[in-house]
Amino acid sequence: MRYILLLTLFLSSLYATKINDVSSIVGVRENQLIGYSLVVGLKKTGDGTTSKFTLQSIANMLKAMNIDMNSVDIKSKNVAAVVVTATMKPFSRQGDKFDITVSSIGDAKSLEGGTLLMTPLKGVDGKIYALAQGAVSIGGRNQRGAGSESHPTTGVVYEGGFIEREINIDLFHQEYATLSLKESGFKNAVSVQKAINNFYNTQVAVALDSRSIKLKRPANRSMIEFLAEVQEIDMNYEPKSRIVINERTGTIVAGVEIAIKPIILTHGDITIKIVEGKTAAQPSGAMVVDKNLVIGLNENEIYTTEGTTTVANLVRSLQKLGATPKDIISILEAMKSAGSISADLKVI
Repeated sequence: MRYILLLTLFLSSLYATKINDVSSIVGVRENQLIGYSLVVGLKKTGDGTTSKFTLQSIANMLKAMNIDMNSVDIKSKNVAAVVVTATMKPFSRQGDKFDITVSSIGDAKSLEGGTLLMTPLKGVDGKIYALAQGAVSIGGRNQRGAGSESHPTTGVVYEGGFIEREINIDLFHQEYATLSLKESGFKNAVSVQKAINNFYNTQVAVALDSRSIKLKRPANRSMIEFLAEVQEIDMNYEPKSRIVINERTGTIVAGVEIAIKPIILTHGDITIKIVEGKTAAQPSGAMVVDKNLVIGLNENEIYTTEGTTTVANLVRSLQKLGATPKDIISILEAMKSAGSISADLKVI
């Protein structure tokens, strides 16, 4: 398998961004829906007789249509039991259409060519908010994705969902609203507060904690106009330093300015020495990666200096030593555990 090592820049310094990019409005969110149903019309690629729940579902459906049949007498392989999932967008209105995802839960081989029967979609409260029905497609976006050819048991019904029950969010008559930062931080919360108050030249925003900013609507604006303006206000934002690791693909995304503190670490036949000093040690015959990074004569030691070493140039040196992405990931995780790396480490 070919691994890709990706390094990109996450600046630790402040940068300008719009409030809309770093926050959301409390109460304005998507809602997840789920349902159970049958996909019919398959070409003998449906559930087998071992999927008892499918046979029972067929019998129940036929009984609702005044056809009394015992589930043990059903031998069809043209039907598959599926779970239907969807996302209901904020402010959805009755009759709005949306895409739904259909996933087999039995032993069906493929949902290709099938039709989803009418399915009630429920929210977390158990109430029905939408209905779904239509032809299942396992092409389009599924086939364009990696590995989609090996997953013909998941499909999409485009615009197959219909909103039946609305979730009312009355923003227009509200006097107060609350912003929630996507990443908590006291400095960023205060920065949002200052940016909004400076824009209106009055106290309309107050930071409640490291994530929540309470807003009071000005008297000369509706809440909708007010929120529209607030979302477009520029502010100074300081993102957290973060290293993101995908262990499945071997991909590493890290900031080039994430510093590494002094440490001595051995992983397999690779030794890393990060010590305090102005210059990196240069053993005889060493290969210089840059002015602060040296690979030792035996080609398995990395010498560098504290204060100048970052995750970016360390990874570059490990690559020159022939370290695999798996080795690099293990080294970074060990450094994080030892406190040599202060940035957040997220493994996905």
